[in-house]
Amino acid sequence: MLFYTDEFVLPLPPGHRFPMEKYRLLRERICAEQLVAPDEIRIPAAATDTEILRAHTADYLDRVVSGTLTRAEVTRIGFPWSTEMVERCRRSSGATIEACRSALGRGFGANLAGGTHHAFADAGEGFCVFNDSVIAARALQAEGLVSRVAIIDCDVHQGNGTAAIAAGDESLFTFSIHGAFNFPFRKEISDLDVGLADGSTGSLYLEELERALGVLFREISPDLAIYVSGADPLAGDRFGRLSLTKADLAARDELVYSTCRRKGLPVAVSMAGGYAREIVDTVDVHFETIRLGLKHCAGG
Repeated sequence: MLFYTDEFVLPLPPGHRFPMEKYRLLRERICAEQLVAPDEIRIPAAATDTEILRAHTADYLDRVVSGTLTRAEVTRIGFPWSTEMVERCRRSSGATIEACRSALGRGFGANLAGGTHHAFADAGEGFCVFNDSVIAARALQAEGLVSRVAIIDCDVHQGNGTAAIAAGDESLFTFSIHGAFNFPFRKEISDLDVGLADGSTGSLYLEELERALGVLFREISPDLAIYVSGADPLAGDRFGRLSLTKADLAARDELVYSTCRRKGLPVAVSMAGGYAREIVDTVDVHFETIRLGLKHCAGG
């Protein structure tokens, strides 16, 4: 099951750096190529206050909802505040919750947005307001559906908010492979971090990812994997600084999915970042992430 939020449009100023259009283009391509039946692509329910408060402080949630964030806080997030922004962020977290439920039932589920891994318990950052991965993991734990969750983050930027929120929580294993010298410039401590030098190529990336997944599965036997994929390790990405090709990123997805499949582990995926100079290149990467997830995991 795939969940989309692109119809909840953010009113962004002209020239804003975040490529919101990629989400709509991704869904349109999935429909055009008939990856799934039309009724398998759905609008998610919005995450509730109860679900959000398992990852975020009450004061922060109240200020997001009421629009009383400071100017500095809004600047740190990168989006202007609006009621539409709040609704979209709730829906995006809801999409990851529902993708996780789909994964448990069918082996695979996807949020065609999400991956908002820079959101801290009490602050947003880097286009991230609510941390959908932690919200979803704890929602399923609260429902008694899972005990332990692995968050596998392959976005080019460290999942700093995820690491900070989950610190000390032995039921969540946080893994991030990212550019060592890229944003965020103050890194948090995940359960497992792999930082790569600027310009690193696919061969090194895949070698380090395979090694790290081996470490992860020696450390934890999870009931569910949340895969924060990311298209921004692609060479030439405006905010990426790594040098992976589209084929390298497909091999990355294959490695994550096939490893989880061998472990009998359901996978819920979110798209996370992607800022290629040509938006079609970002959409190509996200599309392959979905296609390969359906190939390797769906029906598991």
